Amino acid sequence: MNFFEKLKKRHKPVSGALELLHYIGPGLLVTVGFIDPGNWATNLAAGSQFGYALLWVITLSTIMLIVMQHNVAHLGIATGLCLAEATTKYLPKKLSRAVLGSAMMASISTSLAEIIGGAVALQMLFDIPIKAGAIIVTVSCTGLLFTNTYIKIERWIIMFVSIIGLSFLYELFLVEVDWLQAAEGWVKPSFPEGSMLIIMSVLGAVVMPHNLFLHSEVIQSRKWNLEDDAVIHKQLKYEFFDTLISMIIGWAINSAMILLAAAVFFKEGNVVEELQDAQHLLTPLVGQSAGVIFAVALLFSGVASTVTSGIAGASIFAGIFGEAYQIKDVHSKLGMLLSYVPALLIVFVIENPFRGLILSQMFLSVQLPITVFTQVYLTSSKKVMGKFANRPSTTAILLFLAGLVTVLNVALLVSLF
Repeated sequence: MNFFEKLKKRHKPVSGALELLHYIGPGLLVTVGFIDPGNWATNLAAGSQFGYALLWVITLSTIMLIVMQHNVAHLGIATGLCLAEATTKYLPKKLSRAVLGSAMMASISTSLAEIIGGAVALQMLFDIPIKAGAIIVTVSCTGLLFTNTYIKIERWIIMFVSIIGLSFLYELFLVEVDWLQAAEGWVKPSFPEGSMLIIMSVLGAVVMPHNLFLHSEVIQSRKWNLEDDAVIHKQLKYEFFDTLISMIIGWAINSAMILLAAAVFFKEGNVVEELQDAQHLLTPLVGQSAGVIFAVALLFSGVASTVTSGIAGASIFAGIFGEAYQIKDVHSKLGMLLSYVPALLIVFVIENPFRGLILSQMFLSVQLPITVFTQVYLTSSKKVMGKFANRPSTTAILLFLAGLVTVLNVALLVSLF
């Protein structure tokens, strides 16, 4: 029995109320991507500088994420191709190389944030220098990818997400949150003076280009497109619930970061400029255990998200050659290394790791429209999707979201210059 047959057997539909549990997994891999150290940096900056005012960005970006992640998973289920493979197959060669080249740059930017986050956590816990910690994280995650299958990685990711979520739930019990202000912040858009860079960074940290490639890759590996239409429709339904549940979990954890920063740092007038500052400020205000739990959760976040960014980079690079991700294949190995090695080298030359985290997330938001417009074109094409192509209303919503991101990017550039 080969690898894909094992996956199909594992995900074969069964009867009963627990059927949905057989399809949980791909969405949680994506969830790790938007509760990564880059999110920690942007969310803590948002909460410490602007209190509860920017919670609405988490709500907006999560709604956008649900729509776009479900749509790209739709591509993988219906065609058996990941986003990178479909881009290579259906776009002109020069255009596809440009799109996937920029996506690889986004993958490097993502890996930079993940590796820095893991290294910072090791420094917090064991006083290991950032550069040495970055090497440890990179080597460890390379080993995890070389020795694990999707199934094993999914199980590890579920455990990591659980630990991160429980850590922030515990920390929220230790502080006094103004829930009325929080409720208003979740639904009422506001743009405090000087907040545009943070808004764009939060958006880039949640709606991430590499996650679109990652989700389509994990879904297509199930090879559900080889089944009949009834099975494909069933997979689409259960995939949506997987995506919805996973994204809501991510929304809650991202919100918890801003709530914690607003309740502790903004209230005291302390602006978080480095992740280490957050731990140092938490300890005297909330207690020693809060600082330790914060660092442990950051470490799990850094390792898990570095693994998923490596898979995404490998998938994008393999897709340039019309291949699916397979870690034993040379193109997948090269893609993973092309995502990790430049990011590791940047760690050795960057002066301010926290600022690097913020700027890396801003770059992701700038690249995002390229990926989203490519995705919309592919999923709306009957040549690509056949009878499963987007409805006109779905295409309109996706184009609106892509246009919104583009407008915000223009606003960011104006604010910078």
